[in-house]
This record gives sequence, structure tokens and C-alpha cells, in this order.
Amino acid sequence: MTTFTLAGQRKTPRANVFVQIFNWLLIARQRRELAQLDDYALEDMGLSRADVAQEIKRPLWDVPAHRCG
Repeated sequence: MTTFTLAGQRKTPRANVFVQIFNWLLIARQRRELAQLDDYALEDMGLSRADVAQEIKRPLWDVPAHRCG
């Protein structure tokens, strides 16, 4: 997860919560945008409608492993 802090500042629990909520909102937006893509765009990315349906059913906190680092 990316943390947004200024150099030399300590991360606070409140800042960590803000970053997590921000990331969840980004993921929700990306999943909505993914659902809007046409079949040609999905094919270009190597995805099927079934892949998209599975992704948009995931809860916000179910984040792909590559997004956690």
C-alpha cells in the first residue's frame, strides 16, 4: 500500500485509515470503470466478461495482492 507522508513525519493511525479508505475508493472507481468497458477493450486486455463479473463482485477490502505492496 502506498502511504502519503511528508519526509520526516511519522505515520499516525488516523493517516493509515485515511490512506486505506482512499485506496478503497480508488478500487471501487476502477471496478466501475472496468464494468463500463466494451468487449473489444476487454479482449485487448485479455479479460472476459466473466472475469469482469467476478472482479466487480469482490468487496472493497478484497484487494488483489499486487495492490497491497
